[in-house]
Amino acid sequence: MPNNLLPAKLFITNRQRLTQLLPPRSVAVVNANDILPVNADGSLPMITNSDLFYLCGVEQEQSILVLNPDAEDEKHREILFLREPSPENELWEGHKLTRDEARALTGIQTIFWLAEFPRMFHRLVCASEHVYLNSNEHNRAVVEVESRDARFIAALRRQYPLHDFRRLAPLLHQLRPVKSPEEIALIQKACDVTDAAFQRVAKFTKPGVRESDVEAEYAHEFIRNGCRFAYTPIVGSGLNACCLHYTANSAVCRAGELLLLDVGAAYKNYNADLTRTIPVSGRFSRRQKQVYNAVLRVMRQGIINLKPGKLAKQWQKEAEQLMEKELVDLGLLTLRDIKKQNPDSPAVKKYFMHGLGHSLGLGVHDVVPPYQPFQAGWVMTVEPGIYIPEEKLAVRLENDVVIKDDGNVDLMGHIPVEADEIEALMRKRS
Repeated sequence: MPNNLLPAKLFITNRQRLTQLLPPRSVAVVNANDILPVNADGSLPMITNSDLFYLCGVEQEQSILVLNPDAEDEKHREILFLREPSPENELWEGHKLTRDEARALTGIQTIFWLAEFPRMFHRLVCASEHVYLNSNEHNRAVVEVESRDARFIAALRRQYPLHDFRRLAPLLHQLRPVKSPEEIALIQKACDVTDAAFQRVAKFTKPGVRESDVEAEYAHEFIRNGCRFAYTPIVGSGLNACCLHYTANSAVCRAGELLLLDVGAAYKNYNADLTRTIPVSGRFSRRQKQVYNAVLRVMRQGIINLKPGKLAKQWQKEAEQLMEKELVDLGLLTLRDIKKQNPDSPAVKKYFMHGLGHSLGLGVHDVVPPYQPFQAGWVMTVEPGIYIPEEKLAVRLENDVVIKDDGNVDLMGHIPVEADEIEALMRKRS
């Protein structure tokens, strides 16, 4: 469907940036994601292909974008292939893009229906030297089913065995991490809706509510503001918070426990990622506040330490050194533990076992070039944590930050995070 709030110029600029990276006589193809089947005749809602959206803003199933910058016919340098609307598919599935709507949305003037793809693509590929094909190359991706891209790649290799096939993903991974002002504004909107939802939840939470009740409060605020969950929400109380990807969200929140909330909104496919930890009873105990403030200090310094040109592993090491000191002060580690630690298994990992942060954008864990230093314009999460299963206690805090040459911008700097701010917010419970 047309996304009237996003200017076509955003997508036009993104396509221009990509075509500048393509060598002469190249053709590039990006497919929509599959609609995934479940049981019987059911299916999951379609998840937009981030690369397709980045380049043209289209969220409709079966769509194909073809870029051929050196095509002899200028009308064929950008072509969008769409599923043709019909009374039957619109009756069952809803409105499909018309050609005029697609032009307004994407800035692409040449719109064909899918039936025309084989003939037109054959013409273009036979006149090209290089064929750039897309796939999911995120370094943490686990792809166990054949994707639409994989089927397309296999079919082209059979049909055109002598062509030079190349990977499109590395080029997109160069471009997508550096966010334009328009993209940062969309992420900021997602952060602001996440803020409103968090404040709603903080005023709602009390002993006796279920984790699922809390999740429902987030859903109410997200949906009414035109957003969805950016990822499966983590709402973990007590010991549940010590599970890094806890998603059952079914337990009762009990007096004296902490409630870890790792929940973010997605607005127009751009994601926020917020974590806050709040006391179910409305006040932190002395021990809880000690752990909380230790995590907060590491988060604040982690934001300062995000600098263009720094490698992620260096940033992580700095955070672990900060956390070592905090864990010693909390009585969780001793200086002897640190002195005798195995360098391949640092003592700090017992209580802080995950990365300090990740890139954010159209992906919650957005794509970045492997082993590249941070750049101005990247949006990064900063999310240290301390997990103490023996105390049934965990604290994680997370903000989203734009890396800048002249000082970073915390997109969540306005969201309550100090322990006394959290307690004051929770005193407003109805």
